[in-house]
Amino acid sequence: MLLLKKLRPTTMNIGIDALQMYIPKLVLPIEELAKARSIDPAKLQKGLGLEAMRLMDVDEDVVSMGTAAVFRLLKQEQLDLKDIDRLYVGTESSIDNSKPVASYILQNILQKQGENKAVRCDAVDFTFACIGAVDAVQNCLDYIQLNPNKKAIVVATDFAKYELNSTGEYTQGAGAFALLLGANPRLLAIDSKMGVSTKGVFDFFKPKVYETIDANPSLGKMPVVRDEPVFDGQYSNQCYIEQISDAYKDYKALHPKFENANQWDLICMHLPYCFQGRRTFIELFAEEHPELLNQAEGENRKEKLKSLSKSPTYKDFVSKRIAPSEYLSAKVGNCYTGSIFLGLVSSLLQLKNSGAKAKHIGFIAYGSGSKSKVFSGELVDGWEQHIDTAAIEQEFEDLTEIDFKTYELLHLNQLQAPLTQHPFALKDIEKDNPVLRGARTYELGD
Repeated sequence: MLLLKKLRPTTMNIGIDALQMYIPKLVLPIEELAKARSIDPAKLQKGLGLEAMRLMDVDEDVVSMGTAAVFRLLKQEQLDLKDIDRLYVGTESSIDNSKPVASYILQNILQKQGENKAVRCDAVDFTFACIGAVDAVQNCLDYIQLNPNKKAIVVATDFAKYELNSTGEYTQGAGAFALLLGANPRLLAIDSKMGVSTKGVFDFFKPKVYETIDANPSLGKMPVVRDEPVFDGQYSNQCYIEQISDAYKDYKALHPKFENANQWDLICMHLPYCFQGRRTFIELFAEEHPELLNQAEGENRKEKLKSLSKSPTYKDFVSKRIAPSEYLSAKVGNCYTGSIFLGLVSSLLQLKNSGAKAKHIGFIAYGSGSKSKVFSGELVDGWEQHIDTAAIEQEFEDLTEIDFKTYELLHLNQLQAPLTQHPFALKDIEKDNPVLRGARTYELGD
């Protein structure tokens, strides 16, 4: 029994030691999309909180974005891959049904660092719609708890693409985030006890289907995987609410001293669009404040919830705790697995620039299909010295605005040449060599 106690790992602070990100330069103002689709711009701007969509260029993909984010992180921290035990990626936009995106990023970084040999760094992908990167974070934190001298990098790299003129079109976006995880972190210590709720549903998915290719019907039906999902917006929203509610209950069961969300100074949620968090958290808020719901106007629960969401009490709650995470989401759009980390970066940027005080952050992650995880983190004293806000703000200054016609050509893959320059770019997809057909190679710039 004494031996077991000696072997049992001790509790320590583990979490995010540093972070970096990459956001594509191409931007389509949401007003341009609204006008082209005969939508009142106010519906998207004031109703959903949208300002712009960031889009990948012709020569960008999840690998190039992820590589840029990881390279920036390693350069910032003066590390190389020999210092990293795990490079785990969360994405739902993989370019290979066999190899993980993580292996592509790893090889790009090795070549950039002047090496072309194997390193002792595990690489794997996590896929569960928009929650995959959170799954990767949890896995790596468990590993570090057992191996406190090790470091891991988790990458969330994704792009949201919907069919033209669909109800999801105006929520599109793209970006990549690289998180350095370790013991005694300098930014955010994360509580390992996460509330979880999972079930298998078809609210949103990207199936492999077999279709006849019109250009060559003699080939028969070919397997096709599209970037655009099959989804039911209303059902997906219902699943979102149900799963975050159940995961939140599970989190509270794991933390008996946690009474309500007022104990969190900031809240970061998965945001398919900017105002999704404030629109759905009202359900949890009402459960924790039944007296306010009962006092609200309305004949039924739906009407009372709507009334409560407009109350000064809830508006103040949103303004203090949720709104800071929305600031960058409005300017980027949905980046799937990266959405919740975009919210974290946004919150930290707003916090540092305003000089406001905050300590405890609640995270409510969601992935369609569907799963939610609820967890919390505590900002480390002096965290402000370990986040490069100037670099973050630069991502939102050096932009290339495109018009609607160019956006449509880009969406349909009809543009031949890139519109911008970036440090890491897709150079070629092999078409002629039968043993390398589909292999991707990348330009590795400065």
